[in-house]
Amino acid sequence: MNKRLIEIRNRKEEIRKALQGEGKVDLKALQEELRSLDAEQKEIEEREKIAHDINVGKESSSVHKRQKPEEVAVVHDLDSEEYRKAFMDYVTRGTAIPTEFRDATNTTDAGALIPPVTLNRVVEKIRTYGNVLPLVTRTAYASGLAIPTSDVKPVATWVSEGATSTKQKKTLGTITFSHFKLRCAVAVTLETEYMSLSAFEDTIVSNVAEAMAVALEEAIIKGTGSGQPTGIIKDLTKGTAINVAKLGYDTLVNAEAAVPQAYEAGAVWVMTKQTFMQFIGMTDSEGQPIARVNAGINGVPARTLLGRNVVLCEYLPSFAATLTKGNVFAFIYRMKDYVLNTNYSIAMKVYEDNETDDIVRKSIMIADGRPVDFNSLVLLTGNK
Repeated sequence: MNKRLIEIRNRKEEIRKALQGEGKVDLKALQEELRSLDAEQKEIEEREKIAHDINVGKESSSVHKRQKPEEVAVVHDLDSEEYRKAFMDYVTRGTAIPTEFRDATNTTDAGALIPPVTLNRVVEKIRTYGNVLPLVTRTAYASGLAIPTSDVKPVATWVSEGATSTKQKKTLGTITFSHFKLRCAVAVTLETEYMSLSAFEDTIVSNVAEAMAVALEEAIIKGTGSGQPTGIIKDLTKGTAINVAKLGYDTLVNAEAAVPQAYEAGAVWVMTKQTFMQFIGMTDSEGQPIARVNAGINGVPARTLLGRNVVLCEYLPSFAATLTKGNVFAFIYRMKDYVLNTNYSIAMKVYEDNETDDIVRKSIMIADGRPVDFNSLVLLTGNK
């Protein structure tokens, strides 16, 4: 090794130790010296490299030879910009997805999978859409998920010293989740023939998320369980049903009394805005409003009835004197006791409606859901 190069490295080590020590040093002088040593070291190393290349018959590193481009195996990633553009062409112009991408999607009649980079935004928006979806328990298990349930809770008993208590048998049941296809024809407004990729993806996210979220929320509230998730109010024999002929203060008191104390925390009212406004106009015997509408920390109205939060939705009828006992217009429920199992691999298919000559764009996902605990459920129905 070059003698001067060894001296430079030794001097750098001395400077490092001096800086790490507790003695007083001239930082400015040491910085100047280090810069000078670095420049000198770089020059010496470059000279030695050039000399070595000449000795072994190689060109200097400064000489660039023309080489044949390296052949790299192309991996078709659904997150790649190429697939995202191909997906945009498929949706906007009906251009078939290239063969290499169709092989990667493993789909036949689903059309094309929404690119993951776009799908993540769709899922994020679906999960925060509306007032109902953020409250339920969401899972993403394979079809056939079984959740154990129990109708009997063990009771602890006081016993005398040395005595034992009676063994209690706990009967377990299960609720099994199937899988249903959620098909939503999305009205993707694509008025221009040419648009940027980012603008296209923003449009897809908005349309698909809204269509899916509305369908999911409606199924959570009143799904039939046949070809779709089972809704909270599907079975009127579950929970406690209260027939209401006229809204009054006693309506709220009776409903609150029916909620078990163990389920107080987290249970909310669910009703339409029109029904809530009928409650808000009522006063108690002291003339105080029953309902409260306060501005939350973020400025969003926080609606309550006798201290219980109210979630507004459009999936129930508003209260009217003509409602029958089979019509639920409001209910109290702990929403986390509803489990929504979803597969967010959303596919999109584009086809032409032969009757209307319209281009239809539909999105498909797999989902199922059902209540796993009805103990907190209190239903308000009509009285006809």
